[in-house]
Amino acid sequence: MGDAEKQSSQEMEQIKEYGQAVLNNPNTNHQIHLLNIIGEIEGHECLPSTTKTTKYEHVLPQLAVIEDSEKIDGILLMLNTVGGDVESGLAIAEMVASVNKPSVSLVLGGSHSIGVPLAVSTDYSFIVPSGTMVIHPVRMSGTVIGAKQTYDYFKQMQNRILRFIESHSGAKQKRMEELMMNTDMMSKDLGTILVGEEAVKEGLINAVGGIHDAVSKLHELIERAAPH
Repeated sequence: MGDAEKQSSQEMEQIKEYGQAVLNNPNTNHQIHLLNIIGEIEGHECLPSTTKTTKYEHVLPQLAVIEDSEKIDGILLMLNTVGGDVESGLAIAEMVASVNKPSVSLVLGGSHSIGVPLAVSTDYSFIVPSGTMVIHPVRMSGTVIGAKQTYDYFKQMQNRILRFIESHSGAKQKRMEELMMNTDMMSKDLGTILVGEEAVKEGLINAVGGIHDAVSKLHELIERAAPH
């Protein structure tokens, strides 16, 4: 097997195993790392093998490699996630935001719950017209002790998420709290569903667009960041 075939085989394995690939356009000579956030974000506990997951222990080291690589010029973050582990999702979002390379996100089917801070963690964000974002309070799952300290912890976690969203988008924390506590939209839950343009109007996402818009914008940001 030649070098080109080996490289192609390795790239296919990366896509299959981690949902990652490197886009290399010969016309621009930019290398873009494609990172998918799909299904449920897995935390410290393993989810069933039948569940599509994004494992944070895979994503965090890869982001460190991207930061340290001279070959990678930018990050394209594609999201279709129902949310998942709050701490792990927020850790990924903080990591993406701290990488010193241009980045663009694209919300496809949806970016729900902890997927919201992930979607806004990049330098610029897009959502497809039918894409959805669900904003709701941090939920308690499993057996919890009904003590004030427990509720204080969840409130603190919620505030961390809201502060992150406000600092990385045009949305305001007070407005996000209103959307989180909305009782009119979901019959059995609190929260708000934003579809496409609605997410842009709320200041969460920069623009409605698809893959062409996202890739074009990332090339533009890379050009701007390049030393002249």
